[in-house]
Amino acid sequence: MKILQYTILTAGLLSLGSCKKFLDVNDNPNSPVSENLTLSAKLPAALISTVNQETGQINQLTALWGGYWGTTSEGTNLFFKEKTYNGVAIRGTRDGIQIWEGSYNTLLYYELIKKQAIQENALYYSGIAKIMQGWHFMRLVDLYNNVPFEEALQGTQFITPTYESGKSVYEKSIQLITDGIQDIKAASPAGTPAQADVIFAGNKTLWTKFANTIKLRGLLRQSEANNEAYIKTEIERIVQEGSGFLNAGESALARPGYLNTNGKMNPFWESNYRNAGGQTTNHLSIRPTVYVINKYESLNDPRLDKIYVPVKGAYKGVLFGNPQVEDQYNASNTSAFRGPVENDNKPAGLFKSFDQPSVLLSSFESLFLQAEAAQRGWIGGSSQTYYQAAIQESMKYLTVTQPEINTYLQQTSVTLTSAANPVQRIIEQKWLALNSISSMEAWSDFRRTGFPDIPNSLQAPSSDARPLRLMYPESERQTNGAQADKQGNDDIITAKVWWNP
Repeated sequence: MKILQYTILTAGLLSLGSCKKFLDVNDNPNSPVSENLTLSAKLPAALISTVNQETGQINQLTALWGGYWGTTSEGTNLFFKEKTYNGVAIRGTRDGIQIWEGSYNTLLYYELIKKQAIQENALYYSGIAKIMQGWHFMRLVDLYNNVPFEEALQGTQFITPTYESGKSVYEKSIQLITDGIQDIKAASPAGTPAQADVIFAGNKTLWTKFANTIKLRGLLRQSEANNEAYIKTEIERIVQEGSGFLNAGESALARPGYLNTNGKMNPFWESNYRNAGGQTTNHLSIRPTVYVINKYESLNDPRLDKIYVPVKGAYKGVLFGNPQVEDQYNASNTSAFRGPVENDNKPAGLFKSFDQPSVLLSSFESLFLQAEAAQRGWIGGSSQTYYQAAIQESMKYLTVTQPEINTYLQQTSVTLTSAANPVQRIIEQKWLALNSISSMEAWSDFRRTGFPDIPNSLQAPSSDARPLRLMYPESERQTNGAQADKQGNDDIITAKVWWNP
């Protein structure tokens, strides 16, 4: 791992006259961190860095592998390494997907915040930093398995930090989040600045619920990992803490004050719908898969019309990894994302406006997590109640009307009580709800449960080859190669992360 110093904010953040300045995040590794920046300047930039990673490279990669996205015939050569599961190309320094580097950069941001907050007895800030470090370390495990933890982020003290097992990092991350909850609950009201907190605007209760929800996500990840005693203990700790989880109307959304300027718009909007010039490559090239279209149609799902635009009265998808250039899969013959331009200038499902909040963790994901946990007997409450609330929250987010929601929930093909396998139905409805919003969670659920039955890429190396993880990147191999080599096989289609059955 490179031992680098990072500038996390530009000089514009020294003056917080406008939350829009939170967008000026500088990831230049060749400039030192200014010791003079306040916590209220550092925190929003760190949070936006997290959001940008989640809604950017991570979401894009896993939307392809999670069964949501393919490309038009005009975009046949796009995302070639992702379609072919070429782990070596993905890990490359020049054209690779730099999730590892971005994650550790952001972890360092939070480490700097944490250390300064401890010095200043600013418990609200240290609590958030610990919670978000737990988020990022578990995300790294989900993608790479064994990673540096204890010896990471320590500057020149550990030039080649030791890797720890994915299981150990998960457990330490959950403890880190628990410690963060304690800090936030102990923070004085005067130490909870609303402006610097671009997620919950200084709401301690919502931060605690968010933290518990991250922990529940991490525990459900282990449902097939033969770790029942640990899961039971940690669930009991959450119950004893007492704040519960994010519920209806309590999504973790980033509101930094996006601007109608390239580089400062909502990043999901700018990358996948419209940039300031009015067009993006992804909106022209990315299309829903035939599989996701069929899933919505088979359930008479009103979300289909909110997300996509029909072509000649029908919804048309593409085949993931299709190497053939065929007219039926041209951009003009397939369903694009719906946004205001295609919706009479009104907010649509996924795309509402250039300054829409970024979704970090939605209320509907949290409710689906609770539904599965209740179905497994881990928490109290009715799995059916959580499940229906999750679907309702998803549909509300996508602008579906209440009468449409009520009709949908009454279908036998949707109700949880009619399902032969309730967990499968929960996961499949969760998959429909997280479409293009939290694709990483959909792909992780597929690896964990095998649901839904996502078709393989037509350019997969073999019919049974599936992407299971990412390989350690070239940047890491060049600077910490001995440690990376000690982890053994990291092949993208044969080496699993620790919780993957």
